[in-house]
Amino acid sequence: ALLFFHGGGWVIGSHETVEPQCRYLAHAARAVVISVEYRCAPEYPFPAAVDDCLWATRWTRDNAATLGVDPRRIAVGGDSAGGGLAAVVAQQMREAGDPPLAHQLLLFPATSMVFDAPSYTENADGPFLTRPMMEWFRALYIPDPAHWRDSRASPALAATLGGLPPATIVTASHDPLRDEGIAYGERLAAAGVAVHHRNFEGYTHAFLSWGGYIDAAFEALDFAAEGLRESFAATG
Repeated sequence: ALLFFHGGGWVIGSHETVEPQCRYLAHAARAVVISVEYRCAPEYPFPAAVDDCLWATRWTRDNAATLGVDPRRIAVGGDSAGGGLAAVVAQQMREAGDPPLAHQLLLFPATSMVFDAPSYTENADGPFLTRPMMEWFRALYIPDPAHWRDSRASPALAATLGGLPPATIVTASHDPLRDEGIAYGERLAAAGVAVHHRNFEGYTHAFLSWGGYIDAAFEALDFAAEGLRESFAATG
């Protein structure tokens, strides 16, 4: 099973906004996909979203028999803010000594609240996602800058990444989040984690949402599904 956490800057979006992608992944990966409706800011600021996603993942594991899923084959994933939440859940479960997750699927993930990567300058004006938009999301989700470097907000700043589940990472060339996704994959690989990464040249943040218009969206989802299938097959 894959628990999928939607994007939207921790402020907007819902399980419904990612339904097409989740349905596609369920079919392509031949897996149950659970789209999680976590609490969003500003009504529920950090770390409410983290707490909800972590709870949902553990609930799925504990109720695997009722859901008809294999508790050894549970993965977390998401797009944008949701990708960052998936990375955080994987780290938090490792730290707590939970049974290992099978995979982490990080689609153009938001892994750092510091916004200091070169792509934040290169793609500050988009297209689509801009630096001012990210700053607005961050101000609502984490009003206190003292928490920006907390690894539950910035999983890229975690002290160690060893022992985390295999990762599939998708990034886009014209995305402010591009470099932090690439860098997170490099740190995972350096820590001994199996990483499959693909950067889609010429595309913007959230291009997976346009599957009815661009073939690259389906290519990226197929790439993601392949990573899930491989990890599920290797587990157990």
